[in-house]
Amino acid sequence: MRRTSWLHVRRGPAPLIVSIPHAGTTIPQEISEHLVSHPLAVHDADWFIPQLYIFAERLGATIVRTDISRTAIDVNRDPSGQSLYPGQVTTGLCPTETFDGVTLYKPGHAPRQTEISRRRISYFAPYHDVLEGEIDRLRLLHPRIVLFDAHSIRSCVERLFDGELPALNLGTNSGASADREAVAIAERHMAASGFSHVTNGRFKGGWITRHYGQPDEGVHALQMEIAQRAYMDEPTGLDLPIWNPRRAEGLQGSLEAMLSDLIDWASPKESGQ
Repeated sequence: MRRTSWLHVRRGPAPLIVSIPHAGTTIPQEISEHLVSHPLAVHDADWFIPQLYIFAERLGATIVRTDISRTAIDVNRDPSGQSLYPGQVTTGLCPTETFDGVTLYKPGHAPRQTEISRRRISYFAPYHDVLEGEIDRLRLLHPRIVLFDAHSIRSCVERLFDGELPALNLGTNSGASADREAVAIAERHMAASGFSHVTNGRFKGGWITRHYGQPDEGVHALQMEIAQRAYMDEPTGLDLPIWNPRRAEGLQGSLEAMLSDLIDWASPKESGQ
């Protein structure tokens, strides 16, 4: 596999992969020069997600994340360009608008098919090569594994959903991407967290959850979309967001307990237990 400076893999022994596809804010020069502005281009980032899930390393999880902004290419979208939510507003493989519908590119500079294909080869394919490789590695060690796709979004995005989003949004591709027992573990911890929560509401899981979640083959994929008010001070306009350690602490405790129990569920039990 070709090594890159923007793709990060922390290998662990536990039957858990934490995928972080949208926290990146790096935009290569050949792309950024065509954008309206960098602050606008990173406005929809999943801010501080690596920091929020810092505990995953001590759980023995494998962590896969990219520094490349979703504005350059969204590694959680169907590479064919097909919409994950037909009939609803969403962003594509190479977004040309923000979540709020603001144009990202200078006039006449939106990426065409040749450029989109180049970005798929340069940034999309390496991420998924790594993810597939780690799934294969852990499946040789464990009878089943959990792929936890970690996301966040502003609490209110009028163009995408009505009102304020629940704090915790679990997606399982309407139950198709994970065993019911794994889903029940996540739901139990959401209920105990004190945060508002929903399963398969506005966010049912992106392409990573839908593509890799194959319960019959031992891969159980869950997406967690967190409203950013749960752990940070959400930005006003294009101001940079602020990490709120006191607010994040309680959420981290709930997430750590959730992932720990998912690891226990996925781990083989000793004979006689």
